[in-house]
Amino acid sequence: MVLSLSGCSSHWGCTDTTAERGEAGVSVQVVDTSRRPVGVTAEVVDWRLEPHPQVPSRGAQVHFHYRFNGADETDGPAVDACAVDKKRVALICQSVYSSEAFGPGGDHTGDEWLAVEHPEQVAGVLLIPNDQSYGRRTCEQDVKDGGGVHPPEPAGPGDQL
Repeated sequence: MVLSLSGCSSHWGCTDTTAERGEAGVSVQVVDTSRRPVGVTAEVVDWRLEPHPQVPSRGAQVHFHYRFNGADETDGPAVDACAVDKKRVALICQSVYSSEAFGPGGDHTGDEWLAVEHPEQVAGVLLIPNDQSYGRRTCEQDVKDGGGVHPPEPAGPGDQL
């Protein structure tokens, strides 16, 4: 007996989903979109409020140093860094990339500046463990290769971390 179905067609079944945001901390294990550790730790080494040397007229900004332990020499993860208030509410965030962090002897350290509107509210700098370096091609952009799990939306002002 031969069974055949007519009218069936191949369907790519492209779906887009967004990963859940991990818990922010001063030191975090970087995770992929499936929340599996990627073998890299990111940490805020220190931070302080001070004027940026190139634009001192803007007043105090958050200057922080960070380190990626276990990162590859050229490619590696990126995480969001956020200046937060006492209640861990984000005041400003930006991504920091392990590939841009370098130091003596292969030490993956770097520094960044966060220009906050009210520096007196800053109580700390936290990192969000989700790797933001993944491509974000959506089904709408590329039905064949764009679907899948994407990193969480980057944190922004007002987000509770």
